[in-house]
Amino acid sequence: MSKIILEREKCIGCGSCEAVCPLYFELIADGKSHIKGANEKAVEELEVEKIECATSAVEVCPVQCIHIEK
Repeated sequence: MSKIILEREKCIGCGSCEAVCPLYFELIADGKSHIKGANEKAVEELEVEKIECATSAVEVCPVQCIHIEK
């Protein structure tokens, strides 16, 4: 299992993560990114079997607020 982590307080709402990985990321009403399936809070975490496109989201995030723990 791997864990996708999103530090929402650092997010600037650019939408890059959603563009490259709509499987896991979406922009929500406050204009910031949200991990689909995670509880909405300051630091979101979601355990996943396969990282899939989340690695691309880490790479394109301009403020580096997305992390993956393996």
